[in-house]
Amino acid sequence: MMEFVHVAVAVLGLLSLGHSAPVTSCENLLQPREIYGSQLLGKWMLLAESTSIPGSKMLLQMLMENTWVKITAASEADTFHSLQIQKMMGKCFTWKKNMTLVNNTLTVVGDYRVSGVLLNTGCPDCLVIYLNMTMGRIKVRALQLLSTRVRVSAAELEEFTKQAECLNLQPPAIMDLEEGLCPDPTLAPETNFTDRTTDTISSEELSLLEELLSSESGVKTFLDMIRRSMASFKQD
Repeated sequence: MMEFVHVAVAVLGLLSLGHSAPVTSCENLLQPREIYGSQLLGKWMLLAESTSIPGSKMLLQMLMENTWVKITAASEADTFHSLQIQKMMGKCFTWKKNMTLVNNTLTVVGDYRVSGVLLNTGCPDCLVIYLNMTMGRIKVRALQLLSTRVRVSAAELEEFTKQAECLNLQPPAIMDLEEGLCPDPTLAPETNFTDRTTDTISSEELSLLEELLSSESGVKTFLDMIRRSMASFKQD
């Protein structure tokens, strides 16, 4: 069942990647922002996420204790290395992906395709990214709030929640970073990390996932499967 946990993380824990400006209306909140490669570089904490999947808030809160992303420049122009570090069930996992920046859009291609644009935000040290992901016949929209801080203000969270509403997405899951982030694996070789970069999804698993995510009742079944998988995983 851990394959389903991985798929859920892939769907919900998508790569995430602003500049301050006053934003109030949906028109302003959904205004795309020009992406400069240098503004993406560094360490970003995932503070909130909203998706188009019913029940995604519960999925996120169940799967992820916290997540952060380290973005570095690649040798090729407009290409970046992304290292995602996630704590799940007290254990640390990593994913490595390459991103390209073309026509103001970030793209990741692998078993699934993710493209993202930055949206307006009044938070001076945040990135708000609107993502579209395709995995087989599954299409997911997501909105993520990242910051160099481990906590943003109530007003900044309220603005992000309004952005999600403007996009007709589910209520956002707010990440709790009080439990402590997993360290940078390059600086803490003694920490036991599980690298999920090369994990793959079979056609049978993908077909099942398509069916489960197509309805609210299917998502509830998916949640039950993950609960059972997590209980088994904790016993290992």
